[in-house]
Amino acid sequence: MKLDRPVTGGPCWTELGTSDLAAAERFYAALFGWRSETDPRQEAGGYTVAHLGDAAVAALTPLYQESQPVAWNVSFAVANADATAALVTAAGGTVLLGPMDVFDMGRFAVALDPAGAAFQLWQARAFPGAGLFNAPGSLGWVELLTRAPERAESFYTTVFGWSVSASAHYTQWGIDGAEFGGMMPMDDKFPPEVPPHWLPYFAVADVDASAATATEAGGTVLMEPTSVPDGPRIAVLRDPPGAVFGVYRAGDEH
Repeated sequence: MKLDRPVTGGPCWTELGTSDLAAAERFYAALFGWRSETDPRQEAGGYTVAHLGDAAVAALTPLYQESQPVAWNVSFAVANADATAALVTAAGGTVLLGPMDVFDMGRFAVALDPAGAAFQLWQARAFPGAGLFNAPGSLGWVELLTRAPERAESFYTTVFGWSVSASAHYTQWGIDGAEFGGMMPMDDKFPPEVPPHWLPYFAVADVDASAATATEAGGTVLMEPTSVPDGPRIAVLRDPPGAVFGVYRAGDEH
């Protein structure tokens, strides 16, 4: 993506909610080389931050509620979590949790768009978000998969002020034209029980090798490595506990 740091309105962080934290740590260490550190404070609830070198790149967390799915979640940076949460509601979305303070790190909320895709708001204080983007093992693109693309475009441009660049095949989101993500309509290839969702894509040096490594580490290749016309080489993978994510070849930024 064309952003290389957290920017207001853009993706700033991604978190995995998982049913098996230890298994997830092993899998992503094998796949991306992540080094995980769990917050020792009891009130942190096992929140674990993955690093590449000194840079925080993602979080791995236990499931905090029975209804919470095993899934990756994307956080967007906002200047004021309370004001943005009010915008979410006014635009037809739902605020599920918060806004609430997270220690001295920032202010946080979980929301659903009108079609039911979950996303998070992050108002930074001590913690701005990921310290690395677009490099192998770090976040490089976020994609909304939805059955209501026109409604989604109206919602997200209202809430975040995103710019939109659309072709016949794909819609890209941006901040003042700096593109960071896209939107893919969900067709009948998606089972009805699969809800709309945000899918993070992580950069890798070699998509084919990463797909093989994921399989060896107990994961599943959902979409085989493929080269998008005039776009990146990508694959979609699933980790052993069941969370889905994408990978793309670093340097193939959209």
